[in-house]
Amino acid sequence: MNMLKKKLAFHWKILIGMALGVLFGLLTVYFQWNEFTLFYIKPWGTVFINLLKLIAVPLIIVSLIDGVSNLKDVSNLSRIGLKTISLYILTTIIAVSVGLMVVNLTRPGKVFPQEKAIEFQQKFAESVKANESSAQQMQDATPLQFIVDIVPSNIVDSMSDNANMLQVIFFSLLFGVAMVLLPKRQTKSLKKFFNSLNFVVLKMIDLIMLTAPYGVFALLAGLIVDMAGDNPADSISLFAALGLYSLTVIIGLLIIIFVVYPIIIRFFSPLRYAKFMRAIVPVQLLAFSTSSSAATLPLTMETAEEKLGISNETASFVLPLGATINMDGTSLYQAVAAMFLAQVYGMELGLSAQLTIVLTATLASIGSAAVPGAGMVMLVIVLSSVGIPTEGIALIFAVDRPLDMLRTVVNVTGDLTITTLVASGENQLDFSVANRN
Repeated sequence: MNMLKKKLAFHWKILIGMALGVLFGLLTVYFQWNEFTLFYIKPWGTVFINLLKLIAVPLIIVSLIDGVSNLKDVSNLSRIGLKTISLYILTTIIAVSVGLMVVNLTRPGKVFPQEKAIEFQQKFAESVKANESSAQQMQDATPLQFIVDIVPSNIVDSMSDNANMLQVIFFSLLFGVAMVLLPKRQTKSLKKFFNSLNFVVLKMIDLIMLTAPYGVFALLAGLIVDMAGDNPADSISLFAALGLYSLTVIIGLLIIIFVVYPIIIRFFSPLRYAKFMRAIVPVQLLAFSTSSSAATLPLTMETAEEKLGISNETASFVLPLGATINMDGTSLYQAVAAMFLAQVYGMELGLSAQLTIVLTATLASIGSAAVPGAGMVMLVIVLSSVGIPTEGIALIFAVDRPLDMLRTVVNVTGDLTITTLVASGENQLDFSVANRN
């Protein structure tokens, strides 16, 4: 009886929502309730995603300004920034290398039937052209375009689009640094304002998270229906044909989560990886459901501070930056996808071509928006860098969404791993908080 009275943990609520969403989706396909689910269930998942996107920009602005303005010395910010970016790039290179290692062992493209490849190319032709167009615009830009894109010409316009997170971060950092450089008497009231505003935004996050179990239910139910369409057999044959490719991506992602990140946590922070993983399970589940690092960011920051004991000063800088430039899961997937398509087309990529993939995937991840499906656009650039026909991405469209959900889990886990590492090195980690949870 006492067990029933205990409050169900948040991650269990999300798990139950996910399980019921998948079950309802399968029942929908079986009983042909597609129209009802798409019209009356799926929209609630969209509402949940919109709520998360709604709070993302206010959270970044308020938390960054509040955190940076509390610094006593601007040199601390530059040191933390250099350390953070270096670590993010290092883990991305490791992730791409792991992906290439696994795909060279499994060689999934060698078992892909040619007639199925032609069918997919025809089915997804329009989507392929749209991604090629977006990628071409990025390739035609100056090599320093990513620096130009960081500095907004209109901050109000930048705040209207979650894809412009780096511009919002730049403005917030500039604002916070200006507050640090001014005499304390001139910014005292402003600091109190942003500190209070930070509490308000965090309470808004708490309210939004109350809807999470229902949101993930609607998201997954809609996803199952979208993938299966009117014929469940199509979805089964589709996953069977691309099973080895999907398994290759999953193996690579598991290596990152259960080998690479544990080594980092074990040797470079005082936390035990088991405690770290238990604390971040709700973040991983939400990332899996939304396929968006940006949408998961509010819960990621809350977990870092309240469950891992990371200071607001570190979390408010390192995590928003990570959600924008740290895409370990996405980079690994791009490496596997590129090699898979090369194998499908009968192309043998040597060491130099694979090193090009490492470099291109790493740089592409920095410019990848933290929203669902953005990795597909970046994949076009990676494919073009080594001469693989970009039409080939049609072959992996069918399984991209489930894999996107999994690689987003790796992305947010990597963000929290590096944040923990930076906080530990800066003595901004309250070990007692992590032990208490």
